[in-house]
Amino acid sequence: MRRLPLLEVDHVSKRFGGIVALEAVSLNVEAGEIVGLIGPNGAGKTTAFNVITRLYTPDEGDVRFDGDSLLGTPPSAIVRRGIARTFQNVELFRGLSVIDNVRVGAHARQGEESVDDVLFYVNLHSVRHRGASELPYGTQKRVELARALASGPRLLLLDEPAGGLSHDEVERLGTFIRRLRGDFELTILLVEHHMGLVMSVADRVHVLDFGRTIAEGTPAEVQADKAVIEAYLGAPA
Repeated sequence: MRRLPLLEVDHVSKRFGGIVALEAVSLNVEAGEIVGLIGPNGAGKTTAFNVITRLYTPDEGDVRFDGDSLLGTPPSAIVRRGIARTFQNVELFRGLSVIDNVRVGAHARQGEESVDDVLFYVNLHSVRHRGASELPYGTQKRVELARALASGPRLLLLDEPAGGLSHDEVERLGTFIRRLRGDFELTILLVEHHMGLVMSVADRVHVLDFGRTIAEGTPAEVQADKAVIEAYLGAPA
């Protein structure tokens, strides 16, 4: 019997007044996959993340994790279900040190001993007692990632992890994301504007435009799709 996907977004719609942020969007992510979620600004990508993590309740549709609906799960309990995320704009406890930020994640599912391991893994151990707000933006993004990893997730949602990074840093990030999947046995859903990064790490790509799905498939299939070229990647000269 075929196993259910780890994450199922099933015909989800979300409106804000007269604005349709998502319209009947369906998206499946199999265990162990890296799936890219792309689209122009305002396409509904972060709204989809907010629905998955229960910050928003969909107007229609369902979100299931490991076969069970998440709609009855409060946002505060999503991490305990095995889902962690980073944010487009870094969301840290700025009055806390690096290690205390990561402890917040560890407190949700694991024990204290996981914190040092995660700090070493993301190369933050040397600044573990520094205030999170004192660090450069790229380092703060690693703190946020460490906090997510410390919660022991099965599904990791990465919201524009390449934002603010240099070209060399983006290349290293791609290698890191692939290694992350194997080392932590993760399934990853990635929202990202940096197309080179998405196409190099994703097994499949799902494309939104104005809240609707316009394409999905392998990176090669999506890059060749006329609707994607017109809506997002830009028509060739």
